[in-house]
Amino acid sequence: MIVLGLTGSIGMGKSTVAAMFADAGVPVFDADAAVHRLQGPDGPLLVAIEARFPGTTDPAGVDRAALGQAVLGDDAAMRALEAIVHPAVRVEREAFLARHHDAPLVVFDVPLLFETGGDRGVDRVVVVSASAPIQRERTLARPGMTAAKFDAILSRQLPDSEKRARADFVIPTDVPLEQTRAAVMRVIACVQRGQGR
Repeated sequence: MIVLGLTGSIGMGKSTVAAMFADAGVPVFDADAAVHRLQGPDGPLLVAIEARFPGTTDPAGVDRAALGQAVLGDDAAMRALEAIVHPAVRVEREAFLARHHDAPLVVFDVPLLFETGGDRGVDRVVVVSASAPIQRERTLARPGMTAAKFDAILSRQLPDSEKRARADFVIPTDVPLEQTRAAVMRVIACVQRGQGR
C-alpha cells in the first residue's frame, strides 16, 4: 500500500482535490471529518474538551466558534486541544487503514500535515495550491470568516511556498477544474508506477 499525504493551506481547494481522488476510486481518510465526528453530538471528545475549555460544547457538540476563540492566538491552549484531538484521530486513521488494508493506494487528507509532522508517516506528499489572491477570496467568502481570523489561521500554517518546496507533487486549483482533475490523475498514475517529484 502507498500512502499519499494530501495537504494545503486554508482556501486552497484541498477538499475539492480529495473528492477527485475519491471519485477515482482511491480511499480517502479525511482528518477534518474525523474531528467533526469526534466533536459532534455525543462525540467521545466532548467531555475532555468541555473540561479544558468550559462553555465550548453543547448538546450539538463542539461550538466551533467558541472553541476557535478559546484557542486561536494562544499556543498553550492550542497544544492542549491538540493533545486531546490528535490521539483520537490517530485511532480513527488506524481503523481506516485496517478497513482498506488491501488497497494499493490510499490518501490521508490532513490540513496540518507538515505542521504536525504527519509527513513522516506517508510515502509521498501532495500539496494543493492556488495563488494568494484566490486563496484569500475563497476563504473570506466562508460564513463567519473575517480577515483577522484568516490571518490568525495562516500564522499557524507553513507558508504555501514552503509546502510546495517540500511536496512530491503540487496540484493547482486556480485553473479550470478539468486541469485540476487531470493533475490528480497524473499523480495517481505516477505513484502507481513508483515515481515521485
